[in-house]
Amino acid sequence: MNKKLKDPRTLYHPGKFQDQEQDTPALQDEMLPEPDCGETSYKGNNRLAGRTALITGGDSGIGRAVAIAFAREGADVAIQYFPGEEQDALEVKEIIEKEGRRSLLLPVDLREQNVATEIVEQTVKELGKLDILVLNAAQQIAVESLSELSIEQVEDTFKVNIISMYETVKAAEKHLPTGATIVTTTSVQATSPSPQLMDYAATNAAVTNFTKNLAQYFAKKGIRVNGVAPGPIWTPLQLDDGQLEGELPEFGQGSLLGRAGQPVELAPVYVFLASEESSYVTSQIYGVTGGQAIN
Repeated sequence: MNKKLKDPRTLYHPGKFQDQEQDTPALQDEMLPEPDCGETSYKGNNRLAGRTALITGGDSGIGRAVAIAFAREGADVAIQYFPGEEQDALEVKEIIEKEGRRSLLLPVDLREQNVATEIVEQTVKELGKLDILVLNAAQQIAVESLSELSIEQVEDTFKVNIISMYETVKAAEKHLPTGATIVTTTSVQATSPSPQLMDYAATNAAVTNFTKNLAQYFAKKGIRVNGVAPGPIWTPLQLDDGQLEGELPEFGQGSLLGRAGQPVELAPVYVFLASEESSYVTSQIYGVTGGQAIN
C-alpha cells in the first residue's frame, strides 16, 4: 500500500460544519473552520512567470486561492474586493508580496456603473499590463420561496455575477495581447439549479453561455477563454445568506466524496487554464464539484 496516497473523502474538513452566520460582508478569518486557500500548502512551479492578473472577488474563498497560487507561480496580481472586506484583502496582499510579486487592491462594489472599467484601467496603469483576467466575483443569497425573492435582489445578483463580466471584458479587450487568457467562475448551479438560488443559478447559466461565446469571439485574436464550475465549496459566500437557515451544517455532505470542497482544491485548475500548459484548451467548462455532473 502506498502510504503517500490520501483518501479524498477525508482530506481537509470531512465532517459537518458548525451552524454559524455573519453580517454582510462575511469575512474568511471569522469562519469556523477557516477555509484553506493554500496559504501554507500551495507550492508554485513558475508556470506564470512574468504574467499580470486581475482577479475579481480575490480577497477570500476561490478568488483568494487563485491569487495566492498565481503569485506563487510568478504573476503580479490585482484583486477586486467588496468594500468592507479589507481585512481579508490585506492578508492576500501580504502573501502576494511575500512571494516577491507586485499586488494591487481594488475595493469597489460591482453593482455600481463604470467601476468594472475602472479596475481594469487601474490594473494596467499600476502594474503595466494585463494578460490574465479571472472573473470570479459573485453574489449568492438563498431564499425560502419565490415570494421572498425581491426584484432588487435579482437585479443586484445579475449586476455582480454577469453584467460586471461584460463590462470588465469590454474594458480589458484593448489591453489583452495575443496569448492572454480569460477564466470565468460559473457553478454547478448553471446546469443543476436549486430553487432557493433561483437568481444565482440563472446568472451562472448566463456565465457559462457567455464563456463559450467569448471563446468564439476571442479565438481569432489568439486569446483563450474557459470557465470553472465549482460545486459546494467552503467560502464566506455560504455564511453571507448563501444557505437557508439551518442548512449550513450539512453543506457539501451530499457530494459523491461526502464533503464540501476547499478553495485550494480549485486553484490548480485556474493555474492550468491561465498557463500555456492549456494552449489547446478554449471554450471549456471544468467542473470541480465533488462528483456532480455539469452537463
